[in-house]
Amino acid sequence: MLQTFRFSDSQRVRVAVRVRPRNAEDLLSDADFADCVELQPELKRLKLRKNNWSSESYQFDEVFTESASQRRVYEVVAKPVVECVLNGYNGTIMAYGQTGTGKTYTLGRMGKEDVSERGIMVRALEDIIANVSPTSDSVEISYLQLYMESVQDLLAPEKVNIPINEDPKTGEVSAPGATVVKIQDIDHFLQLLEISESNRHAANTKLNTESSRSHAILMVYVRRAASKKNEDMATTQGHDHTVDFLGGNGIPMIRKSKLLVVDLAGSERINKSGSEGHLLEEAKFINLSLTSLGKCINALAENNTHIPTRDSKLTRLLRDSFGGSARTSLIITIGPSSRYHAETASTIMFGQRAMKIVNMIKLKEEFDYESLCRKLENQADNLTAEVDRQQKLRENEKYKLEKELRLCQASFAEVKNSLITRCEFLEKENTQMEKEMADLLIELNRQRDHNDLMHDKVSHLEMSLEHSKQHQLENYTYQKVLADTTQMYEKNIADLKKQLEVEHARFVSAKEEFEVMKKILCDHKKLIQQHETDNSAYKMALAETTQRYEKKMAELTKQLEDKNAHFEAIEEQLRLAKSCPSDNQNSIQKEIEELKEKLKPCQSHENTLTEFQSLKSEHKHLAEEKEKLKEELYITRQKLLFEEKQRKTIENELVQIQRTVPVSGNDFEDQKSYMRDNIHRQPSSLGTPMGFHETGQLKETNSSQRETIAKICEEVGLQKILQLLTSEDTDVQVHAVKVVANLAAEESNQEKIVDEGGLDALLMLLQSSKNLTIFRVASGAIANLAMNERNQGVIMSKGGAQLLARTASRTDDPQTLRMVAGALANLCGNEKLHKMLKDDGGIRALLEMATSGNSDVIAQVARGMANFAKCESRAIVQGRKKGRSLLMEDGALPWLLNNSHTNSASARRHIELALCHLAQNVDNAADFVACGGVKELLERISRESFREDIRNLARKMLRLNSTFQA
Repeated sequence: MLQTFRFSDSQRVRVAVRVRPRNAEDLLSDADFADCVELQPELKRLKLRKNNWSSESYQFDEVFTESASQRRVYEVVAKPVVECVLNGYNGTIMAYGQTGTGKTYTLGRMGKEDVSERGIMVRALEDIIANVSPTSDSVEISYLQLYMESVQDLLAPEKVNIPINEDPKTGEVSAPGATVVKIQDIDHFLQLLEISESNRHAANTKLNTESSRSHAILMVYVRRAASKKNEDMATTQGHDHTVDFLGGNGIPMIRKSKLLVVDLAGSERINKSGSEGHLLEEAKFINLSLTSLGKCINALAENNTHIPTRDSKLTRLLRDSFGGSARTSLIITIGPSSRYHAETASTIMFGQRAMKIVNMIKLKEEFDYESLCRKLENQADNLTAEVDRQQKLRENEKYKLEKELRLCQASFAEVKNSLITRCEFLEKENTQMEKEMADLLIELNRQRDHNDLMHDKVSHLEMSLEHSKQHQLENYTYQKVLADTTQMYEKNIADLKKQLEVEHARFVSAKEEFEVMKKILCDHKKLIQQHETDNSAYKMALAETTQRYEKKMAELTKQLEDKNAHFEAIEEQLRLAKSCPSDNQNSIQKEIEELKEKLKPCQSHENTLTEFQSLKSEHKHLAEEKEKLKEELYITRQKLLFEEKQRKTIENELVQIQRTVPVSGNDFEDQKSYMRDNIHRQPSSLGTPMGFHETGQLKETNSSQRETIAKICEEVGLQKILQLLTSEDTDVQVHAVKVVANLAAEESNQEKIVDEGGLDALLMLLQSSKNLTIFRVASGAIANLAMNERNQGVIMSKGGAQLLARTASRTDDPQTLRMVAGALANLCGNEKLHKMLKDDGGIRALLEMATSGNSDVIAQVARGMANFAKCESRAIVQGRKKGRSLLMEDGALPWLLNNSHTNSASARRHIELALCHLAQNVDNAADFVACGGVKELLERISRESFREDIRNLARKMLRLNSTFQA
């Protein structure tokens, strides 16, 4: 980076004097004496009295009375220097004087309780931070102390004997080993200043209760981009130079400046300070370095060619401040007491000589190649990202087009196949239609032939009718003869009607019996087995009745045929009788009478034929009822077959669930927290390629199992799976609870399981079951459900914590205890449930489970304690909670301290976090002190913890808690 000094100007060192007010010791010792110093602030002079009649007058750039405020001191002494630093010039602000006269008060006062008492350091940094841009400018500090000719870093006390380097080209003095911290805001600076002041050497002497035993040098590095605003500010300072803020190639310019705020240790005389031993050695080095500084001031004031800056490290560090390129303001502090007349006179003479020194201040500007390089790199990164984005977009579009093309091709092939299938179907249908048409033509021809045959029969019948008419005419003569016979037949018919009524009554009774049978059949429908038995009996009875009626019908038919044959014979005889002579008429009349007698049974036969027809219709009706009963039986059988098929389907699904669900109860534990614990417990296997391969296979197995279970859940339904939890078969319960546990490991299923009643079923299993596997798997399922915040409240409201604590007391199985501890640890992560969790015995149950000695169980217990303590500390910081921790009441602190050296890395990390968060609560300080927790934080966790963030947290707790500091 090319450095250029744009212009320079000469300025004298400005010196101001400030008089400390009388303290209690001065008021007591000098009660009868007047002050040795007389101030004339309006003339910027002071008089130093040797005695009551002799005094000397001195002129300074500014004279501050005892009542001068810190703000006025800053604005007169330091603010012009700060403005120069903001414009690109180096600056120095230094305090010199006897010990106890207020140098540290003037420069380094932090003003925690009263902002008006802030010193020059804090006010200077406030102005600098307010006038720089957080995006383009930067402010960095280093804070050093010169203690017994050793340069030490106050921001990092471990750094001692820091070397001092001098650039042979520019003459700049630097301390390359010093810590440089970038300042974000004024609060950040106050924190660093507080840390640094605590690391500075101080002691109690007769002259000052808090006497600084080292020279403190605050270095503030300001880096600003050259801008028009800076040019205007430089012009207001009296510079007429024109500044080119962009190089010839458009390269931005930056201005670098440095501000030194020097708090010198006070000069003291051994006989007055009473220093001895180590304090005496410190005083020697202080006076030696101040003497070297005085020699340099004298040489500069007298314009000597040789300046002895190498006699002391202090003069080497301040080489640029006196006679160099920095604008320097010196404030000398004196006391009013006449007891220290010689020290006051020496301080005033130091200031008078310093006023004679002239510095050539220089503006330092550089080309900001770094900013330009970062800008170009950002542009290149943006362009590269845009190119990658465009390329990825094109690839995505190409992939989408290829996918659409494949879909179109598949759709085209599917449509083509569909059309081919449709054509084949239509061809088959056409062939079938042609065949049917041919059959219809054959049937039509057959019908036509039949119609012709019927037409012939009709013609034949017509001819028969004509013949019958002729016979009627012939028989008309016989009608009169038969009239009497007819009357006799009517009487017989009346008798036959009576017989028919009797038969009808018999038929009614049979019909009533049939209705009774129908009623019996309806009753039999309710009980299928009895119905089938009765139906078979009814079928047998019906078959017998049908057989009996058919037999009777056969007999009647035979009788009818016989009667017809007999009737035809009689008619034949009658026809022959007509042709007989009249003399045989009497015999014929006699035969007619006999024929009439014989015709009576024939009339009875006609009645029997009518009865037969009615019985035949009744049989037909019974056959229809039989068909209806068969149809109802068929429907009932179909329902039974459907229910049987559904039952077999459910049994097959259950068998499939039993085959797909893992046999081991531990397989469903794919919860994130448990997986992390397993990773910590098996570092050796995971550290090798085979370990990664086995882990990948395990993940693939778990993934395939979850996919299978999800598919089963979709096909069977979550409600049916949850119903299996209430099965009386223990094996079914075991497999069902494993499926539910695997489903609960997926975040998307957790609320569904609770809403469908799965949580109630799991809690009921924990309460009623005696199976160890169900205990373990159900506890793991509840642990997975407890990862959801809404489910945590539901678990607690249903007494889940009490039930888990009771389960832990009923078993010694380490796996079951680990599941129960994991569930309680998840509940500990909800601050709203802490009081209820403690009242339900959850904390006591965790501590009792830890006595099992199993490392996995202890890790889960430690995780629960860490979750509980972290939520409590967050609530205390945000003001939602006050008072002693609930963990203290159940004796968790002694357990944490006793197990803080455990071999399990996971358990140790959680225990250290729990201790740090508990230490954040001030109300827990007494318990920590009593149990030795402070020693654990101070000597082990803050130094030996494997995690850097835990070490930093422990140090922060020790630093912020005043009880721990004491």
